[in-house]
Amino acid sequence: MPPTDSVAVARAVNDWFTASARALPWREPDCSAWGILVSEFMLQQTPVARVLPQWQAWLERWPTPAALAAVPSGEAVRAWNRLGYPRRALWLHACAVAITERHGGVVPADVDELLALPGIGPYTARAVAAFAYGVRVPVVDTNVRRVLARAVDGKGESGRPSARRDLAAMAAVLPEDEREARLFNAGAMELGALVCTARAPRCDDCPLASVCAWRLAGRPVYDGPRRPAQKKYEGSDRHVRGLILRELRAAHIPVTDAELAALWPDQAQLARALTGLLGDGLAVRDGAGYALP
Repeated sequence: MPPTDSVAVARAVNDWFTASARALPWREPDCSAWGILVSEFMLQQTPVARVLPQWQAWLERWPTPAALAAVPSGEAVRAWNRLGYPRRALWLHACAVAITERHGGVVPADVDELLALPGIGPYTARAVAAFAYGVRVPVVDTNVRRVLARAVDGKGESGRPSARRDLAAMAAVLPEDEREARLFNAGAMELGALVCTARAPRCDDCPLASVCAWRLAGRPVYDGPRRPAQKKYEGSDRHVRGLILRELRAAHIPVTDAELAALWPDQAQLARALTGLLGDGLAVRDGAGYALP
């Protein structure tokens, strides 16, 4: 497919997404910009099924940035439970404080203002601007990169990420109409998550089947640069950090060194994980033990 045939790509994705989009609460018309921002923090490297109950509980407890900003950051870490990558909870709390102090408790719509908030990078800033406020900006995640690599560039994989290249590729396909652009941003993500998947793409069910450059070329094997493989979680420092945090979340009094020592047999690794948590601000020394901040 010629890379300039962006209209056909966008129309096919948007028609498919309009008919087939999952019913998710952060996609509802009455969802607040804060609710969308929280969903974007939680969905980073975390499946939707795990996020849904946590997101609902979070919004019930802290329906506004000001509500979250009013509690200690440790409460955010405790409520994060086992979503993984708990530094996201600290960043979300810091973000809520900044929104409350700088923007009167209202999530800003401007990408640059969003980028100036703690914990918000280029993807999240554009996602919030696009999905909460309908701003026409390209939004690119791993799923979008894969869809564009296959449908437009004819490659089986997207290779290593490049913000400048990836945003330009999405901008070239993004419809001019703001509503259609918002649909396409969301639809391309959905397509990559459900149909144009990394390991088992369902090409026969894909709305881009008739125009996908990769499929039309016979799905050639990708031989370009690849992203480094993710390290195994079990037995890693991340695993041990998670065990310590689980203990701290469950306790309402400081956890002693002796109690922590019982969590993991490799005491050197345990000490390294604990030092990392203290350095990241996810744990604090409290008297004779450790606690959430």
